Amino acid sequence: MTQEDAPAATAAPSGEREPAPLRRFRRDRRHKTLGGVCAGLGRHCDMDPVIFRIGLSVLAVTGGVGLIFYGFAWLFVAYDDEDENEFRKLLTGRVDGPGLAAIVTALVGCGVFLSMLNNGGALSFAAVLALLLAGSGYWSRRRTTTAEADPVAAQAVADAPPEAQAPPVAGAPSWWRDPIVKDGTHVGGTGYFWGPPDAARTAAAPSGGRPAGWGRPVAPERPRGPRGIGALTFLGALVAGLVGAGATWDDRSLGHSLQTGLACALAVFGLGIAVSAFRGRTGVGSIVLAVVTAGLLTASAALPSNISTQWMHTDWTPASAADVSAKYELGSGVGTLDLTKVRPGAGKKVSVHVEVGAGQAKVVVPAGATVELHAEVGVGDIQLPGDTSNDVDVRPGVEKRKTLDPPPGTKASGTVELHVEVGVGQVEVSRAA
Repeated sequence: MTQEDAPAATAAPSGEREPAPLRRFRRDRRHKTLGGVCAGLGRHCDMDPVIFRIGLSVLAVTGGVGLIFYGFAWLFVAYDDEDENEFRKLLTGRVDGPGLAAIVTALVGCGVFLSMLNNGGALSFAAVLALLLAGSGYWSRRRTTTAEADPVAAQAVADAPPEAQAPPVAGAPSWWRDPIVKDGTHVGGTGYFWGPPDAARTAAAPSGGRPAGWGRPVAPERPRGPRGIGALTFLGALVAGLVGAGATWDDRSLGHSLQTGLACALAVFGLGIAVSAFRGRTGVGSIVLAVVTAGLLTASAALPSNISTQWMHTDWTPASAADVSAKYELGSGVGTLDLTKVRPGAGKKVSVHVEVGAGQAKVVVPAGATVELHAEVGVGDIQLPGDTSNDVDVRPGVEKRKTLDPPPGTKASGTVELHVEVGVGQVEVSRAA
């Protein structure tokens, strides 16, 4: 066997195909927005990076999982053109901005996650969204890998003849029209008020032809991009939100109704963005609306569960101490408890609890009773007898414990132990005349 035959003997047999190199997850420096994690995920899974950016943004506000994943990926995954990640750089003593930013991002995500441990609904939603995002990436990458590993398709593409191209498009007719003459030549002006300059008319084509350069160049037709589906996505999200909230408006609390509607709207936004990776396209507006919807969903989960969807005006007027209930509740509205006719008697005590989710709780205490008051307001104000200012000072976490003695000269009529609690609104306590 000669030396010329040696390379041929070591070459792979015809028909066999070398396996495609295994793609590793690396951050993308060229298309990065912050740390290149989402751009790297998009290239690794052959998906639009916007899908991962939206998914991780939603996961960041609904449980902090998105920040945790992004921070650790930023810290432990290197760029596609580097061998060292940010963590190895920190170990070698090179403390720079990207490494510190990755650590801060992960720590903030851990803090958000720990603060949401008591919110089972938000964590459940975050878990489902994370599984959907991971499943979409796995399916897309598997589909791409299968297509790349098909030797029959690759051989067919290699053996296919070159694509036929259309002939060049002839120049469009000029907006300029030559003067009509019999021999095709003319001297001097043409009689038109506008057109090519006289110097251009001198550079004429052969006899009977059109002068060179007189035709207007035709711009090549730009290929039409994918059809936008942003408006349809917004309309579908709006309808889904209204239907979801309306279905639970009458028999559920305000927070639960808002969560249902916003979750339906967010699901439609996510579905639209996922569809845009394969068909159509969505703009930045859909991304912003999806993030805003996720923020509103998180805020609605923090609403008190006793706030109802109907604003009501309710009056409670017990006729005696025996008629006083242990607790009076109102979801949302104005609740007035009139204890004017309640006289516990000397040395006796009556306990009552008033709770309003959102609105105003008004309590009128007996004229001669000693009131042991404990008032709590999540966000709002408390007005007590003797307050000279009528201004409403809205503050979070307002709480007052105070004993209201009867006015001088009034016959004592026992003690009223009053506990008033309002989620969002005002507590107003006054004394009967």
